[in-house]
Amino acid sequence: MSHVKAIIGLGNPGPEYDDTRHNAGAWLVEAIARDSHTPLRPERKFLGHYAKVNVAGEDLHLLLPQTFMNRSGGAVAALCQFFKLAPSELLVAHDELDIAPGTARYKQGGGHGGHNGLRDIIRALGNDNSFHRLRIGIGHPGDSRQVTNYVLGRPGKAERAAIEAVFGEIEATLPDAIRGNWAKAMNRLHSFKE
Repeated sequence: MSHVKAIIGLGNPGPEYDDTRHNAGAWLVEAIARDSHTPLRPERKFLGHYAKVNVAGEDLHLLLPQTFMNRSGGAVAALCQFFKLAPSELLVAHDELDIAPGTARYKQGGGHGGHNGLRDIIRALGNDNSFHRLRIGIGHPGDSRQVTNYVLGRPGKAERAAIEAVFGEIEATLPDAIRGNWAKAMNRLHSFKE
């Protein structure tokens, strides 16, 4: 089973998007960097903010693409080329409409499910969708016509707290995920309910 060598947190750059639901993946990577006492720094060659941290004795690359969500693939491809990473060594953290705030799910491979960040990463990796995903629940507005405004909207206080409550549990499962112990990581994370 593949080991994870990089975590990419998807979001849109700029202060007007910082607190929007679409940036849930970016919030997670910022939390991991903060908890590792390692600041994410602008790194031009990766089109984003980058840090190298150590989790459970394993080196891990953290990347926040600073391209817009639908152009995330360029940053991911640049990181993979520079560090010679295979798509299966990536964990891409992103917001997920189909699960409730306060829950998160690991997933390997699959389609993009209409997520523009995932769509662009799959394209940039030469249609390789074997990378791992970390789906961070943001809930659904209930009407597909409201999705764009919803993901680009800010969650209320309780909702944001629920989304962030699962981050500690995600971080607790990372040592297993990084080492490829997916069943163990999934069992713990998927049974967590905020």
